[in-house]
Amino acid sequence: MPLPSRTILHQDSITAIIPSVYSLNPFTSHQFKVQPLIYLASAAKPISRISLYNNGFRSISQRKTGAEFKDKNHEQEESSDYSELKQKLDEVGLNYYNSCSPGQYHLLFCPKCKGGRSSARSLSFHITLDRTSAIWRCFTAECGWAGQVIPGSWTNISGDNQFGKRQKLQPLGDELIAYFAGRMISKQTLEKNCVMQVAGQKDIIAFTYRRNGIIVGCKYRTMDKSFWQEKGTEKTLYGLDDIKEADEVIIVEGEIDKLSLEEAGISNCVSVPAGAPQTVSIKELPTLEKDTGFQYIWNCKKYLNKASRIIIATDADVSGDALAEELARRLGRERCWRVHWPKKDEINCFKDANEVLMNLGPNALRETIYSMQLHHMYLFNETIQGV
Repeated sequence: MPLPSRTILHQDSITAIIPSVYSLNPFTSHQFKVQPLIYLASAAKPISRISLYNNGFRSISQRKTGAEFKDKNHEQEESSDYSELKQKLDEVGLNYYNSCSPGQYHLLFCPKCKGGRSSARSLSFHITLDRTSAIWRCFTAECGWAGQVIPGSWTNISGDNQFGKRQKLQPLGDELIAYFAGRMISKQTLEKNCVMQVAGQKDIIAFTYRRNGIIVGCKYRTMDKSFWQEKGTEKTLYGLDDIKEADEVIIVEGEIDKLSLEEAGISNCVSVPAGAPQTVSIKELPTLEKDTGFQYIWNCKKYLNKASRIIIATDADVSGDALAEELARRLGRERCWRVHWPKKDEINCFKDANEVLMNLGPNALRETIYSMQLHHMYLFNETIQGV
């Protein structure tokens, strides 16, 4: 189905056709920046011998190539990034950067399990040669602590020690599989999205939040719609790995709505992790540090920056409208589109993606998503209909 043409609306009127790459909301103090994607390919770096340093850190070093030497301006930028990288590593208890050379793999004692039963150096730790990220993993069976840090973006960590004692999970049982089948969500879709249940609890669903395949959080739900999340976990979007390279992203209001879109053949979709606000704030956007209610947006900006079109498919109620507007304020209204859910009867519309799937089927759901309107035009039409 051809997608609608793209237009920019500047507060009062439509002024121009949107190019494939364009700047975002000029009215916000902190905004996403869309840039053309450039992919670079380089030859694999040769690995040299294993060396043993006097400080006791064993490592595998890489030979430097001429392409790795940077000019002075770039080195100054790296210095700022490296300071932030060290700060983030301090926060997770990995203050090895003074003893570990960038570009090398080091075998260290894991600060979480202390090497396990054998007290061995079980933690593989690596800072990239340009000092822009760090990764680590503990290889003891009882620990498995792993993570990645990127300055200016996010800290991605897995392992029970980071979040405290996590609920033990297990594959969905027959009762919950039947519950999802009643909502037209297949077992295949559930398995693809790693939907699980709490061990020994037949009625508690566990939606696992993942980044690069690693669990970074979990949201629990009972069949009577009680929700809770793990404390201390990273705030992120549900289904984040599905929009890694997406030029078009669809945002819904719940995990089941995200699963519903997959049943309609749409995978470039994520869900917000928390409920919608009751009203739209009349205040200016808070700073990133104080924007706690929408921290998940800023934590995922690396992914959202790549999207030239964002389709907002929140619930058809007052809170859903408020959430859509708050998202558009942060993402840039000029690249945001709204989904208008079809009529259920003469007065009411279907509430969300799952209701459309259950009542009208996957084809109708897909058609509804791609019959969206530019966000400003949607609000204009809603105002006219309410007069």
